[in-house]
Formats: sequence, C-alpha cells, structure tokens
Amino acid sequence: MKESRALSGTGVAIITPFDVTGSPDIQALRRLVDHLAENGIDNIVVLGTTGESVTLNDAEQRLVIDTVIDQNAKRCAIMVGMGGNNTAALEQKMKSFDFTGIDGILSVSPYYNKPTQEGIFRHYEVLSNVAPRPLMLYNVPGRTGANMTADTTLRIAEECKNIAGIKEASGNMEQIMNIIRNKPKNFLVISGDDALTLPILAAGGDGVISVVANAFPQHFSTMVQFCMENRIQDALPIHNAMLEFTRLMFADGSPGGIKAALKVLGICEENVRLPLVNVRPEIFKAIEHETHTLKRFHIKA
Repeated sequence: MKESRALSGTGVAIITPFDVTGSPDIQALRRLVDHLAENGIDNIVVLGTTGESVTLNDAEQRLVIDTVIDQNAKRCAIMVGMGGNNTAALEQKMKSFDFTGIDGILSVSPYYNKPTQEGIFRHYEVLSNVAPRPLMLYNVPGRTGANMTADTTLRIAEECKNIAGIKEASGNMEQIMNIIRNKPKNFLVISGDDALTLPILAAGGDGVISVVANAFPQHFSTMVQFCMENRIQDALPIHNAMLEFTRLMFADGSPGGIKAALKVLGICEENVRLPLVNVRPEIFKAIEHETHTLKRFHIKA
C-alpha cells in the first residue's frame, strides 16, 4: 500500500468515455490515462461522480477499474470512488471488493437521507474499520443535500483510524480554513472545487481532485506544484487563464462540459448516459473556443 501522501498533489476525477452505442470506450479510456500520466498528474480517481459511476453496472465498473490500473502501469496512485447512503451495504462491499492495484478510497458523505452530523460520523466510523486502503472523506453538499461540518470532519480525523483526508467541495472557505487550521498533522485537505484550488492551497491545502485536469493536466498540475512551492505569483496566471474554461465545464452540468472539451482535443467523444445529456450547442461552441485558447497558453517554468 502506498502512503496516503501519494493521494496529495494533483488528482483527476477521470471520466468514463462512451462510444456511439453507449458502451464504455476502452481505447479512449486508455488514451485518457496516458494523457494524464504523461502530464504531471499524481493520482487518478476512478468511478467518481465525474466517471458517471451510478450509471455503470457492476461488470462495467470492474472493466473501467481494471483498464485504468492496467494502462496506468503504476505511474500514478489510484483511488476508487466507493460511497453511498446504505452504510451496511457499503461495509459489505468494502469487505468483498478486490482492491488489488488501488491505493485509496474516495467515499462521498451519505446523500439523500440527509443524516445528522452524528449519523455522518458513525457512517465513516463503520467504514474506517473495514476499509483496506486509506479512506478519503468527500464533502459535496451541493450533491448530497447535507454538509459535513468542520467539527464533524475533525472528529472523524481524530477518532477514526485509516482516514487519509478529505476532498472538500463545500465551497465554504471559512469551513475549509477551519479544517486546515485544526486538523491532525497527516490529514490531507484536498480541493474538490477547481475554481477554489489556488486559494485552498494558499491557505495550506494539500492538493486537488480536479475535473478540468482531464483536459489540461499539465496546466493544472503546474499550477498546483507552484502553489505547493509557495510560488503563488507564478501560479496566478495559470489560474486566471483557466477560470472561464472552468466555469464552462459546469455551465450545463458535469461531466458533459469536460467531455465536450475532450472531444475538441480528440481524446474521446462527448457521449454521456441518461439522465445526463450533452451540453447545448452554444456552450459547446464556447468550450471549443476556450479549449483552443488554453492550448495556446504558454506555461512559464
């Protein structure tokens, strides 16, 4: 097992490409893994929200995981998304799942049920006792319907074993800074919001799990590296250059936006699975323009 520090730096929530029939496009997935591994990415998160994991059946999920592990060839650390709102079922899944080749688990806070903070704590307490790899918490209240407070995050970090850190996507900088200020030494605070990555790292965060970096891994990983080296003034031009592209990635929902950009780059088609649909033509045109603009952007060493 790799140290949990391998889960810091620049991570990518990798998409799942689909062909015209709607099946996973394995050759496109292999191209994308190479695109990431060859351009500065530290870790890849497979079967996250961006990977449309909830629309994949068990066989497809296993195929995607095995393909990423094989193509990656140990160049990047690999995390697998494994979360849910049925604690007992998730506990059993972790006990029976084959984690060969996987370095960490990203587990989203329970959604839809809207548990109390005590319920969220107890959920992760159960998972931490069975997870065979370092477990990364994932707070994304915009999708789950329930925020995991800083106090709950810190309690989990202090009282539960095998917790590597948190992917924080609350968008609440005060909450995130509170976690950074009071966390245990080796507990990672990872940005879950592309647009807030620079300020989170400037405040003492440890990395990002990015959507945008599917398309522009070198841009994003360089910006993150600059921030980690306290070269904020060098990171700012890259951050500013990517802002409009980042906004467009979520204008019609994710991963429709990033798949449109990857189509422009010739890596895969833009197909998504229902209930998601492709971005509107006018958004695609704007993404196309920003993609070509970013391709021309010069990254200073």
